[in-house]
Amino acid sequence: MATPIMILSRVKPAISATNDSAASVGDAGSDNAPKFEDYLKKRDYTGAMTLLEFMQMQEPDMNIDLWMSYCAFHQGNYKKALSIYEMLKNKPEVDNVVVNLACCYFYLGMYEESKDLLQKAPNSGLKTRLNFHLSHKLRDEGALMEHHEQLQDVLEDQLSLAAIHYLRAHYQEAIDIYKRLLLQNRNNLALNVYVALCYYKLDYYDVSQEVLTLYLNQYPDSVIATNLKACNHFRLYKGSVAENELRSIVEQSANVGFGYDLVKHNLVVFRDGEGAMQVFPSLVDVIPEARLNLVIHYLRNDDIKEAYDLLQDLQPAVPQEYILKGVVNAALGQELNSPDHIKTAEECFQLVGSSASECDTIDGRQCMAAFFFLAGQFEEVLVYLSSIKSFLHSDDTFNFNFAQAKTASNQFKEAEEIFLLIQNAKIKESPIYISNLARCYVMNGKPELAWELYLKMESSAESFNLLLLIANDCYKMGQFWYAAKAFDMLDRLDPNPEFWEGKRGAIAGVFQGVVAQKFPVDMLGDVLQLLRSSTSTQADQMAKVIRQWVKETRVAGS
Repeated sequence: MATPIMILSRVKPAISATNDSAASVGDAGSDNAPKFEDYLKKRDYTGAMTLLEFMQMQEPDMNIDLWMSYCAFHQGNYKKALSIYEMLKNKPEVDNVVVNLACCYFYLGMYEESKDLLQKAPNSGLKTRLNFHLSHKLRDEGALMEHHEQLQDVLEDQLSLAAIHYLRAHYQEAIDIYKRLLLQNRNNLALNVYVALCYYKLDYYDVSQEVLTLYLNQYPDSVIATNLKACNHFRLYKGSVAENELRSIVEQSANVGFGYDLVKHNLVVFRDGEGAMQVFPSLVDVIPEARLNLVIHYLRNDDIKEAYDLLQDLQPAVPQEYILKGVVNAALGQELNSPDHIKTAEECFQLVGSSASECDTIDGRQCMAAFFFLAGQFEEVLVYLSSIKSFLHSDDTFNFNFAQAKTASNQFKEAEEIFLLIQNAKIKESPIYISNLARCYVMNGKPELAWELYLKMESSAESFNLLLLIANDCYKMGQFWYAAKAFDMLDRLDPNPEFWEGKRGAIAGVFQGVVAQKFPVDMLGDVLQLLRSSTSTQADQMAKVIRQWVKETRVAGS
């Protein structure tokens, strides 16, 4: 599913907006010309860049280069910002060029290069914060703690700390920091967006939307905030509603900048995967969620091997990644009958489901249910699924798993009801669905419905297995007529002595039922027809006994 990502942008510019060059840019042209500061206030970095490029052609100036790199960076054009800083890095009179270069490398995903370059930068708060984030990206826990200790109780450092909490799925800890900062400065409305992101991650979509509105009322054109609003609507309502929220952004794609890739990604999700292969592959190394959603797309299309290959190099760091790794390994393990893949899946599900941050979430409880499902402990599965069924009562996948666990726990009446709620055609056509529903029908005294399921299936290995299930379950439940029909069909398909023995026992059961007046006498005519199709010498003997009984019964009745 689409998940908004934390945008780690600079809190304040590297150079002052009140310098002479900026003022001269704003004063260029007529008195009615847009001023540079106006573009910055509106966060229109494309307009600002155009004005800067015009000014640079009129009168080249190094400070204009710095402003151009600043605008390019905030526009999301990190390559352009990098190229400008590269030209300026040998000018000693320019401050912070090395650390700004390292920031560009970071946003381009070149973490090792950023780390190496940062070693040459003088100590500063920005250097500490960037090292802090690099430690997280490079999974260096020792360095992460070292730079954590260097953070101070200032706005920028606390924002970085909250961001790392967010990226490590410690959402409540991030919320606590943001709320404390809001108490200190309620005019910093952007903090509400970060709080809303955290509530979104905690599945509190309505709360997220309420907090987000405080920012959108002031800045309705914000790409990140509008995207998050769309994601909330996707979770609360449906994809078409979410897509409508993004329409205004899509229509002004030229000004979206860094957020446009995120918008393209989420539009595919809102459209239920339409265009996935045209969008997701190019974003795999740009947006973390793109890799995960591409894996989901492969799973939906039964390309399990493709999904597995895409996750092989991914070391899970957050719950969603562990969950997906578990799902892929479970699917591959069942397909290949591989205990190793099943074990990996169990470990992933248990890790998420038992974690303090996830144990009380819907995803966390589903993970524990999946862990017990793979372990064959279905009573435990029901404990966890029952606790969240009110949230997922119309979810076909949830109902499929819930009904299977009910069936395995011999709760056949409830299982049948849940199976019949499922609307997804792919699920309803699966052998697992059909065989489990057939078992429920038999156990609930409706063998004729189980037989109808068999008749609708085309001849295949799955239909043979369903026939075997109906034959044995009907026999066990004393539904001997359908057991006899099923064993008769099995005997024709595969002349196995065991199938004749089952057929013989079932026919004997029908005969005894007729004698005991539990079944109508007319049923014996159908039984005799089944015996005629048998090649065993015992069939003739049984037919003879039945005919004799019918003859004597009619004589006695007359």
